[in-house]
Order: sequence, then structure tokens, then C-alpha cells
Amino acid sequence: MSFQAPRFSGKLPFLHPLDNPVWESLGSVHARFARSAGAARRFIPEVSPLAGVSEPTPEAFDALASLAAPGEPATLFLEARVVPGPKWSVARDVGLLQMVHSGSALASPSHELLELNGKDAAEMLALARLTRPGPFDERTRELGTFRGVRVDGRLAAMTGERLKLPGFTELSAVCVHPEHLGRGYARSLMSAVAGGIRARGETPFLHVLPENARAISLYESLGFTRRRLFALMGLRREHDKSP
Repeated sequence: MSFQAPRFSGKLPFLHPLDNPVWESLGSVHARFARSAGAARRFIPEVSPLAGVSEPTPEAFDALASLAAPGEPATLFLEARVVPGPKWSVARDVGLLQMVHSGSALASPSHELLELNGKDAAEMLALARLTRPGPFDERTRELGTFRGVRVDGRLAAMTGERLKLPGFTELSAVCVHPEHLGRGYARSLMSAVAGGIRARGETPFLHVLPENARAISLYESLGFTRRRLFALMGLRREHDKSP
């Protein structure tokens, strides 16, 4: 799947909570992790670089800049590619596919899964840095339940919850150590985490790069369907210029 984001048209693009999931999460279930100013919200840096704006306007990006120190990143899911203004530089500009679970039955996990906690934090961070599933920082694990697989005492795979908004929870950090690929760990972990979300009466959703055909095929086999494309923009706060 190829993706080229259009330019922002100036109209309000967000019609459903999942059209602006970071903004909605930070204004509701995850408000305790939020820094807010006007039309901008962001996670505290040690939790995640994810940020959101109510509308992608110059005023909103100025407000977001007030929440970031020079050099700090901010990652946004936008309707379309935008020019964020002089206080930001663009480090990444790609497409992002959102998928939502259809409600179909999930198979029982075929592996022994463990619920991860603070004692696993260092290994979780190391596995995420090795496999690079997306933003994962020192306190990301606090956003929801994470489950893992251990092989010979070492963390071999994990998956957990990230964005939460009323009625919806995001699956994230689908990580499998390269030495343990092809054993079905990701399928078992996703089935367990998505099943837990369903058991709470919520709908699981996730995000994936459109070119990651292997992951998309797995997600579709688990009952996830393609909902929409975002422009994923990774920004970095510029240093203020001296007068």
C-alpha cells in the first residue's frame, strides 16, 4: 500500500474519536499523563513523545511548542501533512494505517503468557529498543496492561496497551526478539491483549506502517480491519532564536 498525505485543507477533519486518538486519550483516560496548553496536548516525555492538537492550526502548533523544551520530539497523527511553523522542524513524515478489531472471535493463546510489571521494566525497554515497534520510553509500560513471553528466563516477546479513550484501547509495542521469530508469540500475545480489551467491553485498535505487509496480514487474520490513513509527523522543537 502506498501513501501520500494531502495538504491540510483548512476544514475541521476530526469526526470520530479515533480520528484524533492521541488528543482524545490525553483528554480522558490518560489525562494524568498529559501536559496541556490551549489546543495542544502531549504525553509527559518519559511516557511517550505522542502529542495531539484539536485542529492543526498555527496557533495549535505554537501552543504545542510551549509544552516542549528545545530539542524535544513530538509525534502526531494528522489528517494530512502540514507545515508546523518556525518553532518546529520535521524529522519524520510518513503514512500510518489505523486498524480496528471487527469483534470476531479471538483464539486462545497457544503459549504461556506473563503479565509484565515494574520488575520487567529494563528488559521491556531493551526489547523495544532492539525491535523498534514505535515510540516506547521509560514509563510507556504505565499506560496499560503488558504481557510477555519468557524463554529460558529472558523476555522474548511482549505486547501491551497504549492509547486509551472511552470505549477504545490501542494495542501497541508488538515486539519479538529476532532470535524467537516465527514461533507464534505475536499472535498469542495479541490475542490475549485484544481479548482482555474485549472483555472490558471496549474495542481494540492499532496503528501500523502501511508498507509493513507481514504485520498487516497477521492483524487481519486476528480480525482487525483497515479503518483510515494518517499522516504521521515526527517533529522536533527548535531552539528559540535570540532577539
